[in-house]
Amino acid sequence: MSTAIRPRRSVLYMPGSNARAMEKAKSLDADALIFDLEDAVAPDAKPEARAQVCDMVKAGGYGPREVIIRVNGLDTEWGQDDIAAASAAGADGLLVPKINRAEDVDHANKLIDAAGGPEALRLWIMMETPIAMLRAQEIAAAGGRLDCMVMGTNDLAKELNASHTDARTPMITSLALSMLAARAYDLTILDGVYNDIKNEAGFRAICEQGRELGFDGKTLIHPSQLVICNEVFSPAPEIVDEAREVIAAFAAPDAAGKGVLKVGGKMVELLHLEQAKQTVAIADAIAARQV
Repeated sequence: MSTAIRPRRSVLYMPGSNARAMEKAKSLDADALIFDLEDAVAPDAKPEARAQVCDMVKAGGYGPREVIIRVNGLDTEWGQDDIAAASAAGADGLLVPKINRAEDVDHANKLIDAAGGPEALRLWIMMETPIAMLRAQEIAAAGGRLDCMVMGTNDLAKELNASHTDARTPMITSLALSMLAARAYDLTILDGVYNDIKNEAGFRAICEQGRELGFDGKTLIHPSQLVICNEVFSPAPEIVDEAREVIAAFAAPDAAGKGVLKVGGKMVELLHLEQAKQTVAIADAIAARQV
């Protein structure tokens, strides 16, 4: 689980055409930043935005935040040029939209390799179409640089002709299929955006729903959403304390060879030990961040 060493609770989209916003991002408490060359940039501004984003990423200064560049779709006139430029910019990852099949993941992997992308450069993909939901397993299994799946819930609602309600009942099946695929192939998976930036109660509720569904974090459209998002997707202190107790119990000399122990009045098994180790690793990684 990649979040065990690098938290991805809060992942903020930033318009690639807005240099001031990308500069301000250096001081924001986001785990990751997505500099967007797709939806946030008008067609006639895309080449200029591409150059600007790559220059800012090369200049650095984003501290512990992961920096991701969202390129245009592979079937657009800008997609391949975006990947060629972004692969050399020093980003942590590239986010490719409109992934519909495993072959799309393979194509993106090959384009990054052909552009000389460093081995550490990760591939993130958008899950935002009905066909992608039906092919989630084969997409997640494509491998290569693939590291993270990102739900595109706005596009998905449009494609489904469904209401984008706070309960998200029309897209629960899609969220669950993507979650199953991500977990089956050890990928990070991020929940989609919440559009009503002034509705803090609604935003908190949907973050809690995403956490309960198993998402590692959430993509955001405004810095005002960072505090709530980081809080909800961080392990609660009491949960971390319980996890440390489980780890300590299994590490005790008298627990050697045992698969079941009683800790804090509860029966715990080896599977709980693995969960505890993940929880503690995430909590330690969050505490180690110096923003």
